[in-house]
Amino acid sequence: MEPFEHVEIGLNADPSFPDLLPADAVHNELGPLIGSEVKGVQLSELNEAGKAQLALFVAQRKVVAFRKQDFADLPIEEALKFGGSFGRHHIHPASGAPKGYPEVHLVHRGAGDKQGANLLEQRLSTVAWHSDVTYEEQPPGTTFLYIFDKPKSGGDTMFVDQVEAYRRLSPLFRERLHGLKALHSGFEQAQAARDRKSVVRREPVAHVHPIVRTHPATGEKALYVNPQFTRHIVGMKKEESDAILNLLYNHISSGHDFQVC
Repeated sequence: MEPFEHVEIGLNADPSFPDLLPADAVHNELGPLIGSEVKGVQLSELNEAGKAQLALFVAQRKVVAFRKQDFADLPIEEALKFGGSFGRHHIHPASGAPKGYPEVHLVHRGAGDKQGANLLEQRLSTVAWHSDVTYEEQPPGTTFLYIFDKPKSGGDTMFVDQVEAYRRLSPLFRERLHGLKALHSGFEQAQAARDRKSVVRREPVAHVHPIVRTHPATGEKALYVNPQFTRHIVGMKKEESDAILNLLYNHISSGHDFQVC
């Protein structure tokens, strides 16, 4: 993917959200720090000001569930046009997609899929904390999820507030993290796709990113590491890098008061 200049539309949005959250909309916080549920708002009908406010609102609340959306009834082109308002679409290098629309990332598990059961033969849990495709040179900043079909129970996804995870660290430790960078690799994901005879659209890549990143709309600092794609801290020996990364991974995964399901 060619490098591009991203324009953060939420940067100058009205923080009172008049075009996003009208008086008759219902907004419930799922947690004090992260997670919201919104009813009475149809995202596909937002004007440009409303889209900018949506970008800011999601940046502040981290994960937001908008109920009863109509994207399943719209042509894929219209859904992609909506998503394109927030930045260039990412094309996942190793996932299924509808024919002709590689920007749409399909996550599907059929009735006979044994992947979860096979994983539990080797591990105690199927939980795998990650941030999507952080190995890209310019990783995606916002993910839109639309559920077509789901089980009556189970299959939940946990989301974690990496801003609060950063804030919980001591000032001295936060200071030590600033300036550090880590290598993120997509080679293992590509090999796993090849092993299961899945699609690999392009050769895998690895890129270096700061361990602490700043959101362009909110100015909040957040941790930017995850055990699925982060490999090591640049310039440190393995034992030193592992000590810091494992501390952060344990902190992130055990911080249940800054997570939401």
